Amino acid sequence: MNNILALAAFALLLAFLGILVWHVPRLDLIAVVAFTVALAGWDLVLNLKKGG
Repeated sequence: MNNILALAAFALLLAFLGILVWHVPRLDLIAVVAFTVALAGWDLVLNLKKGG
């Protein structure tokens, strides 16, 4: 159940940041969003491997 919630939260984060980048297509914002998604994705992978 926790894994499903974690995946849903990550998908919601991607949707929000995707809309943000779509409406404000600036290179610096895209870089920050990409870094944020990379960190969140890395945390998601580590938590899914842990089984939490």
